[in-house]
Amino acid sequence: MDTAPPPPAASAAPAAVSAALTETNVRVTSGFRGAGIVVYGAVLDPHDRPSDVVVVVRGPDQPIRIARKVRIAGLWLNSRPVVFQGAPGFYMTASTRPLDQIAGFGTLRRLGLGLDHLAINAPLEQRTETRYGVRDVVVSRLGADYLDWRRAVLRLKEKAGLYDADAAGVRFVDKSLFRAEIRLPAEAPIGRYQAEIRLFQNGQEVAVRERDLIVEKVGAERALHQFSQNRPWTYGIVSVLIALGSGWAASAAFRRS
Repeated sequence: MDTAPPPPAASAAPAAVSAALTETNVRVTSGFRGAGIVVYGAVLDPHDRPSDVVVVVRGPDQPIRIARKVRIAGLWLNSRPVVFQGAPGFYMTASTRPLDQIAGFGTLRRLGLGLDHLAINAPLEQRTETRYGVRDVVVSRLGADYLDWRRAVLRLKEKAGLYDADAAGVRFVDKSLFRAEIRLPAEAPIGRYQAEIRLFQNGQEVAVRERDLIVEKVGAERALHQFSQNRPWTYGIVSVLIALGSGWAASAAFRRS
């Protein structure tokens, strides 16, 4: 007599992760001093296998202008600026333990996880562009001195509090519930951010969940920001005129006193 085939092994059931943010819209005003975003969620695994969680929050890509110090005639001067196009304006990771203990080098590099593996577009090909009367070297592809420039980018971003990695930033508060806090500094760029919550088991990524976060200016700050982006020349001229007018008014007041 025929019998039904046995059900698939329970151990084959995949794990999943569920997550959310305590805040999905950060409103920036003149008094903005930064914000703390809590990521919370749960590991959904009926077999309770050992798991690691990595939270990545990435802000909008921005061009980065940096320059080297060069010695000319006994003086240290800045070289012509180099502009990198394609680095995130904000990048932070939080994990249950150090990333190199969660997954191997190849996996981290393939996923671009962590500051050591963050992809930043840069040198082989260089061209010169003139913007607003300033000549910049615009770097667009990988090149021999990429690592030196990349280290400089990371160093500047870390110093500004815009790049960070917290190897103990994700904490399990219960058997399967976890939380992590990501700190947005006052200098955090405006735009759309993406939070990725990645679940690892046995060194491999088994599930990922994505959530959006918006950082936007409101009120007068929003109007000024949009004006500066949409009409940069007009904004610059108006700023100069306001500065000249303020200086003249201050000088006149002191002369009267």
